[in-house]
Amino acid sequence: MDAYSQRTLELVGSKTRPVTIMVLGLRGFPGVQGGVETHAEHLYPLLINLGCTVEVIGRAPYMKHTHLNEWRGIKFSRVWSPRAKGLEAIIHTLLGVLYAAIKRPDILHIHAIGPALMVPLARLLGLRVVVTHHGPDYERQKWGYFSRWILRAGERLGMRFSHQRIVISQVIRKLVRTKHHIDSVLIHNGVALPVLPTTTAALRQFDLTAGRYVLLVSRLVPEKRHLDLIQAFSLADMDGWKLVLVGASDHPDEYARNVLAQAETTPNVVCAGFQTGTALQELYAYAGSFVLPSSHEGLPIALLEALSFGIPVIASAIPANLEIGLASENYFPLGDVRALAATLQRVARQPLSQQQRDAQRLWLRERYNWETIARKTYDAYLQALAA
Repeated sequence: MDAYSQRTLELVGSKTRPVTIMVLGLRGFPGVQGGVETHAEHLYPLLINLGCTVEVIGRAPYMKHTHLNEWRGIKFSRVWSPRAKGLEAIIHTLLGVLYAAIKRPDILHIHAIGPALMVPLARLLGLRVVVTHHGPDYERQKWGYFSRWILRAGERLGMRFSHQRIVISQVIRKLVRTKHHIDSVLIHNGVALPVLPTTTAALRQFDLTAGRYVLLVSRLVPEKRHLDLIQAFSLADMDGWKLVLVGASDHPDEYARNVLAQAETTPNVVCAGFQTGTALQELYAYAGSFVLPSSHEGLPIALLEALSFGIPVIASAIPANLEIGLASENYFPLGDVRALAATLQRVARQPLSQQQRDAQRLWLRERYNWETIARKTYDAYLQALAA
């Protein structure tokens, strides 16, 4: 046995005792809107299979929809947080760190740079901390000056004081190295290849025709650029097509109201609200195309999910989207509504063959496999324990 493995076993305790993981920095899951939440929902059941015990500290207001105390081997603990956009993550993380200090997990895994502000406190309390950097959230349009300052501070403290740092894209890895002169472990987001649905209840609910609608799945936040897509769809004038916006706002604000108002006054735009489960699968599977016009992403799970259903995808040419590796004609310049409209028209005229859909799904499974991601995350835990 090498020195690294021996040190790991000494810190964990024995070969047979599971590594205990406590997860913080997300609202909760299953069925909670958000990229980090979707990431965690897929990742942690696989870490259970690798021999970890996992406890997720969820935000109580977001987990009212379920009375689950355990799901697929994962334990849930609900901790109070305010429903205030600028305060909920920080206050909940503070309480969560104090809770973790009492429970003493082997690893406290904190997601996102806002919650990472509490990493120094966790270190002072004797916890071993892993942080996943999901993206520079201070670039999101919804935040004001003070909130952006807090997020930058969270990034700096989380990257410098954690025992191990995980990043989900090469773009973020380069940012961390350039800004903070620290190395990180690259572990992409993943996607589970779905079984394609044979039901169409969601299409009937929203009066949709298979293959004749454009889909966007995201929260109603400014960086997703819904208004660009609505304008481009109107400009494209696609006869017989509809635009379906799936998602809601955690904190209804002026932007969300503007999106809903613009959708209401634009012909053939459908606001489907937050969807999950079979309904969401149907909306993905039968879409004529999926569009992600956003100005900010980490590594977009919604785009990976669309690819997993074998449907045509279109994305803004920002670094995080470019890293996915789509064909060049599937990208358009950020904010260029006319270019997006032209791309929508082209994709509508040239639907993918079944062979092309199958090839897309196979490529995705090989590149963004959750089992591989879980093993790499487990290795990052062992590295943190041995640090």
